[in-house]
Amino acid sequence: MAKWLLLDGYNLAFRAFYGMPELTRADGFPTGALHGWMKTIWRLQDQMSPDAMLVFFDLGGSQDRLALLPEYKAQRKDTPEPLEKQIPVIKELTRALGLVGVELDGVESDDLLAAQAFALAEAGHEVLIVSADKDFAQCVDERVKMLLPPPTANPKLGWRVMDVAGVVEKFGVPPVRIAEYLALIGDTSDNIPGISGVGPKTAVKWFAEFETLEGIIAHAAELKPERFREPVAARAEDLRRNLKLTTLRTKSPLPHVAPGEPAREKLCALLEAMEMRSTLNEAQVRYTGQRELF
Repeated sequence: MAKWLLLDGYNLAFRAFYGMPELTRADGFPTGALHGWMKTIWRLQDQMSPDAMLVFFDLGGSQDRLALLPEYKAQRKDTPEPLEKQIPVIKELTRALGLVGVELDGVESDDLLAAQAFALAEAGHEVLIVSADKDFAQCVDERVKMLLPPPTANPKLGWRVMDVAGVVEKFGVPPVRIAEYLALIGDTSDNIPGISGVGPKTAVKWFAEFETLEGIIAHAAELKPERFREPVAARAEDLRRNLKLTTLRTKSPLPHVAPGEPAREKLCALLEAMEMRSTLNEAQVRYTGQRELF
């Protein structure tokens, strides 16, 4: 069976953008994120030696979640203009690298990625989800793991694999409870309101005692601290709605997506057009087999 890397495109694009200096082409077009993107892709290929890689991009507009909560992700700031300009080129580079660029209007890329991970794992493949997004922790099992990028504050830690034990260590609950855990405490990054005042420590204690979100709701009158008893009981339906928001889909509206092959000439032409000379030189070496780089 194969080893697949499924990449959270925007998560990694933002990291590439903020992790590189403000490089530009001669005409002022920004290229820093493009350099960072290519370095990231090649580093993953060199370090993880995957059999296949796919990249998932978000086109925005999660119709089913917006129907449940119109304020869903409404607080998010606009993508910085220099990065916004580079996103189409990042997608072109991705396709030229043979990695495809999976996206579908009205469906979140997280759902597309999770569904692909589920299908690949069910078929017996090993899957690494490349993202720092905590939502993907719910996908982790024996065959699916997360590959966490180096922390911005401590890049020396490098890329880290998070398995089931790692999820429990980080969050205090197993992967099968992550969506329920987020529904309870809320998720500020997605503008999902949890129970005010309930933080991770309290939530973990409740899950240890009552096992599931429904168990917590059913035993609202027994919760400690007592001040949370009434809010949990009163907001039971909100919590159930939250769970629909935090749960990633396991079925994709897209057919199985297969990776392609690198298009060397197209890739080199793109890099040349972007005046990315050092990256162009490396691409020529990598895809003409002149010598080993690492």
